[in-house]
Amino acid sequence: MQAQQTLHLMGTTIDIAVEASYAKELTESACQLLNIYEHRFSANSDDSELMAVNHQAGRRAVAVHPDLFELIQIGKEHSIANPSNLNIAIGPLVQTWRIGFEDAQLPNQAQIDDKLKLIDPHNIILNAQKQTVFLSQKGMKIDLGALAKGYIADKIIAYLKKQGATSAMINLGGNLLAFGPNPKRPGGFWNIGIQDPKRPRNQNVGIVKIYNQSVVTSGIYERHLQINGKDYHHIFDKNTGYPIETQMASLSIISNLSLDGEIWTTRLFGLPIPLAMKTINQMEHIEGIIITRDNRLAVSDGLKNTFIPLY
Repeated sequence: MQAQQTLHLMGTTIDIAVEASYAKELTESACQLLNIYEHRFSANSDDSELMAVNHQAGRRAVAVHPDLFELIQIGKEHSIANPSNLNIAIGPLVQTWRIGFEDAQLPNQAQIDDKLKLIDPHNIILNAQKQTVFLSQKGMKIDLGALAKGYIADKIIAYLKKQGATSAMINLGGNLLAFGPNPKRPGGFWNIGIQDPKRPRNQNVGIVKIYNQSVVTSGIYERHLQINGKDYHHIFDKNTGYPIETQMASLSIISNLSLDGEIWTTRLFGLPIPLAMKTINQMEHIEGIIITRDNRLAVSDGLKNTFIPLY
């Protein structure tokens, strides 16, 4: 038996499909978990568990749920790695620009300079024994938007597997994770479209076949702010405080864990394209597809047999 559900959470549309003997009940349980996770990790809901940490910045350490501590710990580790364009301390910049929200604005240089002083991930102080998080400067804000959807997808699929699902798929708006055989396709593979950054949604440059894997895409085409004829996207350069300048239009990572996809799309996005592709090819647990602003395509070595270009 299969059940499907669509819901709107985390600022995106989430689709979930489950194949199991009691698929409807499992799908409903997964949706309840999604609501719990949104409340835990959201940087846009003032009463979330994450915001309790941000509200106490510069004041005191806050004891947090083990899931939240784990994701902040992973996020800090990859934020201080080199090279890396991931920075979970970037909240003050994100909240100043507000790209993707109705009140988006172009900050002045003084505002940007002020926020740049507050985004050093080294100032996230963690105590593993007490499971506490302390932001050492007043005004700091953690934003887990670059990681939370992947972490949540992994948790949901792990739950469904434990409950006896034979296959499942969850798509959190550009972050897709599939487990088990696709019941609708001979051979069981899941065919995942890679969006053409220059064309409307669901128009793809190619298809990648996956099995027990995740596809995560970061791109500059999703959220925008246009002012005086200039276009600003939502992926920021932690050094300048402005949207990152890059020849990449999108980067897709294929991995076993969705969190790995989130980590590496964010770490590598905006790096020189040869360096990003070299890094992908050197790592055993990830593959990648880069699309440039001028529509060139780079595909990692391990995808040569499973990526199908459409034109």
